[in-house]
Amino acid sequence: MERPNDEAPPEVHPTAIVHPKAELASGTRVAPYAIVGDGVRVGRGTEIGAHVVLEGLVEIGERCRIFPGAVIGTPPQDLKYVEGIRSGVRIGDGNVIREYATIHRSSLEEGWTEIGHGNFLMAASHIAHDCKIGNGVIITNYAGLTGFVEVEDRAVISGLTGIHQFTRIGALAYVGGCSKVVQDVPPYLIADGNPAQARGVNVVGLRRANIPAEVRQDLQRAFKILYRSGLSTPHALERIRAELPPSEQIAHLVGFIAASKRGIC
Repeated sequence: MERPNDEAPPEVHPTAIVHPKAELASGTRVAPYAIVGDGVRVGRGTEIGAHVVLEGLVEIGERCRIFPGAVIGTPPQDLKYVEGIRSGVRIGDGNVIREYATIHRSSLEEGWTEIGHGNFLMAASHIAHDCKIGNGVIITNYAGLTGFVEVEDRAVISGLTGIHQFTRIGALAYVGGCSKVVQDVPPYLIADGNPAQARGVNVVGLRRANIPAEVRQDLQRAFKILYRSGLSTPHALERIRAELPPSEQIAHLVGFIAASKRGIC
């Protein structure tokens, strides 16, 4: 499909329904039978596919592609949710949201489900209320994130994976397909299984992210201290701090684990 001209007026198919108070920036396209509700704001050059539903307070950035059947901004599947409160969904620039993906609004007053920039949400994936997704994240087909899940930059969540409420997935982590994630997945690691267990360091992902070889080696040493030394997590973190050279990645790994409330896988 030819990319829209970012400076052209919005292009709305005659069969689409766009609320008069919805805001469409220049270069947006709205395909047949899409529904764009009151309170929706769409950034420049974004494409809204056929039968897409955007409902409630939904803010979408520039140059996003939303494929047919996706539903964004509908009420959360949360029994505590009070109908009529002000809450919504914020989506950054350059995201690809494939067919029948679903993203729910926050269940909290003035709360937001938030998605950063450059993410790839594959077909039929689900992001529940109050999730926080970073940048460059890949969520594969049929993966489901329940409420209040946090996913850091460039993590990969493989297909048919279920993520428990309040769980965090660290930066550049890789979660294998069909996994059941009930505890935090530390940054830079591979987790897989039911329940998910830490299997090693995501060396391929680190290489693709241009992380230096010496830092990759330090992360592998940190993994062995965490999972192979027999130390408790607090004592393992103390040993990592004492023995490994300081780097942004080691500091982030240690800080992420130290802040964990659910424990790490």
